[in-house]
Parts: sequence; structure tokens; C-alpha cells
Amino acid sequence: MVSYTGTAPRSGLYYFSQGWKLLSQPGLKRFVLLPLLVNILLMGGAFWWLFTQLDRWIPQLMASVPDWLQWLSYLLWPIAVLSILLVFGYLFSTLANWIAAPFNGLLAEQLEARLTGATPPDTGIVGIMKDVPRIMKREWQKFVWYLPRAVVLLILYFIPGIGQTVAPVLWFLFSAWMLAIQYCDYPFDNHKVPFKEMRQALRRQKITNMQFGALVNLFTLIPVLNLFIMPVAVCGATAMWVDCYRTQHALWK
Repeated sequence: MVSYTGTAPRSGLYYFSQGWKLLSQPGLKRFVLLPLLVNILLMGGAFWWLFTQLDRWIPQLMASVPDWLQWLSYLLWPIAVLSILLVFGYLFSTLANWIAAPFNGLLAEQLEARLTGATPPDTGIVGIMKDVPRIMKREWQKFVWYLPRAVVLLILYFIPGIGQTVAPVLWFLFSAWMLAIQYCDYPFDNHKVPFKEMRQALRRQKITNMQFGALVNLFTLIPVLNLFIMPVAVCGATAMWVDCYRTQHALWK
């Protein structure tokens, strides 16, 4: 038993590290397999394609740097690479989560039961299929909340100077918060907690959630490790739910 109801909230680093440990929980591997396969196929293929395109995209991006910033080109080049990786990694991570959402919810449900000794609701194939419309509606809510904010940040990338300096930092912080929402939402949604109420709960411990989301964001950029990040993040977020939120929001005990 790694986590339990009533434990004092810890740092985002703690919950992220717990995610890696919890993957080896007895009886959990079969629930990890499908999210893992989705992530390996989609993220692996996407990043392979991305790295074949970087030699063409980076010169195009650097050509937009204004003359008064050319003396910083040695610093702006790695920032340009990081910017592409951040945007690309988050977009494909979001797509992978849409595809794997029912399996991620099932993984969160089964892990919570093991951490707390609770009896989860029926998780047979019929039960999963019945939940798919609700899960997809929830993913749509997240997307609608995310899209206008992402568009504003992406526009910043086209402003000379700001696009090469400030925009990558803002995108990283935004992605960290959005990834915390994405993965913490699985146990919240399993208990039918409304999306708005879930966001309010996360804001009350924003530092912990930003730490957690930032680590997920960073590991999304690391080849090989990023193939495993989806189930790791689901497990870490579920441990955080058990420690920080379950007492107030749990639907089943």
C-alpha cells in the first residue's frame, strides 16, 4: 500500500515518483497495458516523424527572429527546438489521451481500489462501453476549456521577439497546468465530480499540481521515457486523488 486516504498532501515530485512505483502494483499490469500501447504507437510514431522534420522547421523559425535579436541566435536556437517539442508533445499527448481515455479511467479506478481497499463499480466490457459517452463528453469539456487559451498562446509565437523568448515559457506553464487537469481528472470523473468543481479543487493546491504537471510535461519530451508517461501520470494523479481529494469527493468507498 503506497498511498492512503487521510495522508497529508505532498509535493508534485512525490506523486510523480509514486506513479512510476505504482505501475508494478500486483494485478495492475493488465490495466496498464492498453494505455501503454496507445502511447507507444502514437507518441513513438509522432516523435519519430518530428525529428525527421526539425532540420527543415528550425531554419524557418529562426528566419523570423528580428535583427536586434540576432546576437542571441546561439541561445534562441535551442529555445526554438524546445518550443517545437513543447507544442508538438502536448498536442500529441492530448490526442493520445482522447484515444486512451476509457482505459485511463479504468486504470485510475482499479488503482484507487487497491490503494484504499474500496470496492470499485463493475468494470467489465459492458460497463466500459456504457461509460464511453460520458468519458468522451468529459474529454470534450477539457478540449473546449483548453482550445481558446492555447490559440492565444500560439499566436504569441508569431510575434517577433516574444515568440522566441516569452511564448515558450508561457506555453510550458500552461501545458503543465493542463496536464495536471488532464490526468487528475480521471479519478475525479470516475466519481462523477463536475469539471468545474474539479478545477476549483486543483486550484486549492495549485503548486503541487503545477509541479506534477511540469514533470509530466518534461518527461513527455524525453525519447523512450515519454512512451511510458501516460500510465505513470494516471497512477501518480490517482495517488494524489487518494491523498488530497478523495475524502471530500468520493462517490464510492
